[in-house]
Amino acid sequence: MVLRKNANQIALMRRAGAVVAEMHDACTRAAVPGATTADLDRAAHEVLDRRHARSNFLGYHGFPAVACISPNEVIVHGIPGPRVLEEGDIVSIDCGAIIEGWHADAAITVPVGAVDSESQRLMDVTRAALESAIAATVAGNRLGDVGAAAESPVNRAGFGVVREYVGHGIGTEMHEEPDVPNFGPAGRGLKLRAGIVLAIEPMVTAGRPATRTLDDGWTVVTADGSRAAHFEHTVAITDNGPEVLTRL
Repeated sequence: MVLRKNANQIALMRRAGAVVAEMHDACTRAAVPGATTADLDRAAHEVLDRRHARSNFLGYHGFPAVACISPNEVIVHGIPGPRVLEEGDIVSIDCGAIIEGWHADAAITVPVGAVDSESQRLMDVTRAALESAIAATVAGNRLGDVGAAAESPVNRAGFGVVREYVGHGIGTEMHEEPDVPNFGPAGRGLKLRAGIVLAIEPMVTAGRPATRTLDDGWTVVTADGSRAAHFEHTVAITDNGPEVLTRL
């Protein structure tokens, strides 16, 4: 069942979203050549402590960190550790926060120093896919409209849309109904109504969209070793259009 949130509940999610946005800012500043993926997780943890928020990632099905840090060929769920970031890498940063029991969740992909033009294009297209999907997240549309809107700029760019991992509803749990695919067709699926809150998160590959999971049971990489990007926002549907809760 898809639960609709009231204004007070969305306000709490907005507060959690501000913490997530601050975590992204801290991690982006930490993402320099020579830093480890654990350094980025530490930066995110410091924000949670400072804002007296809880992590919805730490301990989730045993996940050992407050952020998923996913460089280059890692699509999602990268476990922070000793891997060193190098000039020219890109790194996806996915994290969340809980305020008074209400969740927010978002992801960004950032360059480490100067990156090549194709990596920059991959990030730009993935960000555009998210923005296109957000614009379609309006009352009266259907869930398929959101997925079709996300997929369209990716297809035009010749990149791959990951299909095994999708967005989700969010509220008092990080993952609630419905699933939010990043591909069409338009005009199908759940009818969107004010009060529904979705975490929309296109994941895009520079090569083929096939994935594989490493032996740690978490880290998802591109099967062909190509680079991937991931952007996500928590978005509330309102009578006045979509509100992004995870932007400062």
